[in-house]
Amino acid sequence: AGFGADLGAEKFLDIKCRVAGLEPDAVVLVGTVRALKMHGGVKKDDFKEENLEALEEGIKNLLQHVDNIQSVFGLPVAVAINRFTADTDREISLVHEKCSEFGVNVALTDVWGQGGTGGTQLAEEIIKLCERKSDFTFAYDLDSSIEEKLDAIARRIYRADGVNLTPNAHKQLAQLNDLGFDHLPICMAKTQYSFSDNPALLGAPKGFTITVRNLKISAGAGFIVALTGEVMTMPGLPKVPSAESIDVTDDGVITGLF
Repeated sequence: AGFGADLGAEKFLDIKCRVAGLEPDAVVLVGTVRALKMHGGVKKDDFKEENLEALEEGIKNLLQHVDNIQSVFGLPVAVAINRFTADTDREISLVHEKCSEFGVNVALTDVWGQGGTGGTQLAEEIIKLCERKSDFTFAYDLDSSIEEKLDAIARRIYRADGVNLTPNAHKQLAQLNDLGFDHLPICMAKTQYSFSDNPALLGAPKGFTITVRNLKISAGAGFIVALTGEVMTMPGLPKVPSAESIDVTDDGVITGLF
């Protein structure tokens, strides 16, 4: 599942698993030290500098994802940290320490640097997870109203104080109810940078509400799409596409390919 577990994993568990009758044995949350430092307020240009204070603050974001998988979906979970060359031993140790205090194991993965050997620790952890009992459940009931489903995702997964629907969304809600689509699951379209709909609210924010500005039916796919904040429904692309640095010389040689 892509992006944070509040997006990809929630959709996989609440929509795909429900429709396909799947019941996962376990979940692996993949993170990086640099991403956790970003949630602690570190700018991209400073990712390579050790910053334990920011890392500890950013780990709160990771632990909320862990808690969602455990307490909302009832699944065993482990954390996999993809190691970057700039990660320090003290930073890795801090992630282990804080996750251990929360009761979740951490597997360090270095497949990029060591090949298959770098994934052995994670593979062993997954085997142990799958041997544990799970109590898989969903974040909301399909029989709930559209508003109740939105509210359940916002409160249980994002830890928001609730959902606000714009006048346009209220009008669309009434149309969906009249057309008999209220029994469908919800596909939330939200920024991947925050638990909230505001990409500037990093870490594990509190005291916010989710604004739904648009509700539309994807009848073929079988779900209702809820657009929140200023998010756009388009493929996740980088701010500066790699294509901008790709060129072909007069001799026909391609340049700028990673």
